Amino acid sequence: MSKIRYKKTDPRIASLIEDLKARSRENDALIWKDIAGRLERPRRSYATVNLSHINRHVTENETIVVPGKVLGAGDVNHPLVVGAFNFSEGARTKITDAGGECLTIEELLARNPTGSNIRIIR
Repeated sequence: MSKIRYKKTDPRIASLIEDLKARSRENDALIWKDIAGRLERPRRSYATVNLSHINRHVTENETIVVPGKVLGAGDVNHPLVVGAFNFSEGARTKITDAGGECLTIEELLARNPTGSNIRIIR
């Protein structure tokens, strides 16, 4: 039996996956290839991460990427840069109130094409 591959119907996800793979090849940045692989999976298997989890596992001024959605349960008490596919309004507000930044994965990719000093949180 052959493995069935489904095409992504959301054009944002499809173009993001292609951009991530291209940047990974250009800059020899395996982190972007890993994120692209996670986004190729079905949407129901995307990461959903609460702010309490991020606050526990991330230090001050660290840059992280979430291949999915960041939810607003919990608090953040230090500034950090979070790149994610999507944010809830509560999460966006709490991160910016703590002095941090909320970026889409596309913006994070443009800011740091080599993927250095970025951690994946899931």
